[in-house]
Amino acid sequence: MGEFTIKMPDVGEGVAEAELVEWHCKVGDPVREDMILAAVMTDKATVEIPSPVTGTVLWLGAEIGDIVAVKAPLVRIGIAGEGGDTLSDEAGEGGASDAVTTTETVTASSPSFQRGEGGSQGRMRGAVGSEQAKTPPHPPFGPLLPSGEKVNRAAPDALAKPLASPAVRLRAQDGGIDLRQVSGTGPAGRITHDDLDLFIARGSQPAAPAGLARNTSVEEIKVTGLRRRIAEKMSIATSRIPHITYVEEIDVSDLEDLRAAMNRARKPEQPKLTILPFLMRALVKTISEQPGVNATFDDNAGIITRHGAVHIGIATQTPAGLTVPVVRHAESRGVWDCASELIRLAEAARTGTALREELSGSTITITSLGAMGGIVTTPIINHPEVAIVGVNKIMTRPVWDGVQFIPRKIMNLSSSFDHRVVDGWDAASFVQRIRTLLETPALIFIEG
Repeated sequence: MGEFTIKMPDVGEGVAEAELVEWHCKVGDPVREDMILAAVMTDKATVEIPSPVTGTVLWLGAEIGDIVAVKAPLVRIGIAGEGGDTLSDEAGEGGASDAVTTTETVTASSPSFQRGEGGSQGRMRGAVGSEQAKTPPHPPFGPLLPSGEKVNRAAPDALAKPLASPAVRLRAQDGGIDLRQVSGTGPAGRITHDDLDLFIARGSQPAAPAGLARNTSVEEIKVTGLRRRIAEKMSIATSRIPHITYVEEIDVSDLEDLRAAMNRARKPEQPKLTILPFLMRALVKTISEQPGVNATFDDNAGIITRHGAVHIGIATQTPAGLTVPVVRHAESRGVWDCASELIRLAEAARTGTALREELSGSTITITSLGAMGGIVTTPIINHPEVAIVGVNKIMTRPVWDGVQFIPRKIMNLSSSFDHRVVDGWDAASFVQRIRTLLETPALIFIEG
């Protein structure tokens, strides 16, 4: 029998290492050519690694969450052939790199590479959670039920798979457990290893309806993939940037009236306006007067870069985690154009089709939790930017006009600044100018 070694591929972009985020096989598994073996993640891409040969897995070179260097051995596969033959070197230099493919099931904040036969870089895609990555197809009949009857995977009721990680599925298959009979206690009913342990301890009997009982379970979740990238970025931002947060109350009653009127008069091809396109236009006008806020700071080199282009990052929640798609050149876009681009980018981020340039290069960021925006937030700056504007929810409050209390629609802006670059006075002036524009929305549309 020969041996074929698959090495960590070079995914381009000067990447020297990648994080292993998924295994789709274990030692002893038979594999066939083009079957997905693993998924690895770099800062900007998640890449699936298929097998270039048919054989049996002999060795796995890393655990989930490990950082693996490019060209380091990753998988060894035993293949049929004369004893002593090995294809390790061939795989490391050419086969492994050329075999790399990227599917649409990659990570949410980062695009991925699609490579052809020669390994050339193609269109980059954003991603959705790696939990949805492809799994190898199962045979028509799967593991045994506790009664000894086989599960017919072709049956219609077998197509609705319970939520579980690949490791839990493999363990259940090895133990002849039908996951449809196991109650999941994880998020969205996901079945965990503890759930399997409890199921086995009960003698593989379905759980009785839960009553009031103590829950002593403890679940340890390793921080990997996109969640690790988010954690690293937040750690850098909070440890290296001295934040100053300024909160101001804004009366958006007139703006809301204008927005409602524009939505009623919009053309069929025009999107429905939210408050964000108006805020984006207010940011652009304010930045033209205070360009120091539209900047990035390289604190290692001690260089502040002020940008003429206003590339606004929009913090967006996706199934896999927080991403920041970028509306590029907002200074050249009107309200309707900003709204259209916002909708397009948000959809691309959520479905994993955003391009690399659509997920990077912002010069200032807006963060909003919509109706859940709370009264006050303390946004963390998107390093290496120097400012972020947080939108809180709109509430109707009584406001004294000098004669009586009248109902007005009030919204707080919670904005954070890098205090090394932006002084408190400049931060307050910046927010007060935005307030003026939003409270007198006609000014947003006046050029000059």
